[in-house]
Amino acid sequence: MQEPSIPFRFGNSYAEELPDFYVESDPMTVEAPSLLQFNTPLADELGLGVAELPSQDLALIFSGQKLLAGSRPLAQAYAGHQFGGFSAQLGDGRGLLLGEVAGPDGRRRDIALKGSGRTAFSRGGDGKAAIGPVLREYLIGEAMHCLGIPTTRALAAVATGESVYRENILPGAILTRVASSHIRIGTFQFFASQQRWDQVRQLADYAIERHYPHLSGDEDRYLLFLQAVSEAQAALVANWMLVGFIHGVMNTDNMAISGETIDYGPCAYMEAFSPDVVFSSIDQQGRYAYKNQPQMAQWNLTRFAETLLPLIDEDKPERAVPKVEAILNDFTLHYEKHWLAGAQAKLGLETSGLDIDNDKLLVNDWLKLLEIYSVDYTLAWRRLADAAEGNLEPLEALFPCSEVLADWLERWHERIAKQAAADSASRMRAINPIYIPRNHLVEDALDAATNDANLEPFEKLLAVLSHPFDERPELARYAQPAPENFTGCYKTFCGT
Repeated sequence: MQEPSIPFRFGNSYAEELPDFYVESDPMTVEAPSLLQFNTPLADELGLGVAELPSQDLALIFSGQKLLAGSRPLAQAYAGHQFGGFSAQLGDGRGLLLGEVAGPDGRRRDIALKGSGRTAFSRGGDGKAAIGPVLREYLIGEAMHCLGIPTTRALAAVATGESVYRENILPGAILTRVASSHIRIGTFQFFASQQRWDQVRQLADYAIERHYPHLSGDEDRYLLFLQAVSEAQAALVANWMLVGFIHGVMNTDNMAISGETIDYGPCAYMEAFSPDVVFSSIDQQGRYAYKNQPQMAQWNLTRFAETLLPLIDEDKPERAVPKVEAILNDFTLHYEKHWLAGAQAKLGLETSGLDIDNDKLLVNDWLKLLEIYSVDYTLAWRRLADAAEGNLEPLEALFPCSEVLADWLERWHERIAKQAAADSASRMRAINPIYIPRNHLVEDALDAATNDANLEPFEKLLAVLSHPFDERPELARYAQPAPENFTGCYKTFCGT
């Protein structure tokens, strides 16, 4: 396959340093690839130098039809707990790591395909993806990035011109995903479950050097590695909770040790506030409901810790248990610290030198009001900024009557009056989005792309979500919740 003339060359540290951790595989042949979307700002950030190429060249590159210099496609091995049940071998059944690039900022990142055909880990699947799930991951990942939350991102989406057979016949597509790495908790589990401790150590050393290099020379680096991953996940999940995001499939193979959000399958954003909300069609028991996400992250980290015990204390792994348990117990403290600080900021509150317990009570009472009256989570936080300026009408319109808010608003105003900083409203609008991926708008955009080959709704929605904090009157419909008859039966699917 011919290479276009472009300035970057892939690196392959994963392939070179971890030779037993993957199976090399070629992307499937696609007869009629066409470019659906290309993320030019991300390409520029990575220093790829490909944005000026003709769209057909981009389609060939990002469907795996033209392999660029240094590219070494491989399917990564990993295991995982899926809804609590352990699968000893999962792996990239429809994905391929093409290689790594170091951008102008020096950060090394993976570039990988998703939906590029069968691999050794496909387990009977076709290894393909449909346009809908590909564009969902593109859209939700970019929305998450623009909200300032660590995430994998989409570089390109390419239509294959072929059909994918699910419950219906759907047009096929391939996603190109960028990540700090694709190392998951399940990657460690793959080798630990086989008691291949040399490989677990090899993987841990690689991951530390890549993601937490300040730990590399430390005698206790494996224990500190667990602590660093735990703290990164505590911050990540707190951010999810603050914007009302439900991942939907928090299996250990979907938790990246880098602390980035990965694998946007049956995910959604909550509208009417409900701690019990579940949107995933496959989560029948509510294991990954909104309110359960912090404890599920801690559960996953416990499985991660189990893989590291023989590294933390090679002679007697059981001696490491108390140290590991202390880190796992601290996860809750780190999570609550991040969550409360974020909630205080969303309420326009300063945090220094004031009563944390009263702030926590104020936040929890606010959430109780949202739950009791089924108030839209995103709009409620946003309209508090109007109330901070003395305009109560937009906020009160979300509730059945103004009286239900009166006591809480009085306490909130008293709290704000104690702080020195002025202009709470501006600070609140800078962190409380007005636009999120509203589920009905996401589905409308994906349906138009899938059924009518019409990308206009998708592109308009993507443009709106690229500026989630900047309210504009002409975009009012993008801020409105879905009709009740939509939300009441809304389910999302994994796309495999």
